[in-house]
Amino acid sequence: DVQLVESGGGLVQAGESLRLSCAASGFTSRFSFDEYAIAWFRQAPGKEREGVSYISTGDGNTYYPDSVKGRFIISSDDAKTTVYLQMNSLKPEDTAVYYCAARLFFGVFHYSDDEYDYWGQGTQVTVSS
Repeated sequence: DVQLVESGGGLVQAGESLRLSCAASGFTSRFSFDEYAIAWFRQAPGKEREGVSYISTGDGNTYYPDSVKGRFIISSDDAKTTVYLQMNSLKPEDTAVYYCAARLFFGVFHYSDDEYDYWGQGTQVTVSS
């Protein structure tokens, strides 16, 4: 099975930046890293989990919801089988536990968390005002 490990969370002030990493492993000869879509989701206390960035690792296509477009950048490093989330101009409302998730990619993005098969343990991001 695919394993995902997030890192890079922490406490920052509003307006600052943070980069999260999602180290992925457990790929097989049948399904390699570049056949997956990796997404970052976040969940704040009392709120539903929401997707904030998506990437298809094979072709590098990305998708961002309006809430983070222009501030967050998702990227992938095939050699390291790692996906990054660069978060700029952070706001207090970005405070949440951030999770990376993976699923096989068949040409279209899936935006709902229940469509992802593999999950990391999460990393806390706290943005103070």
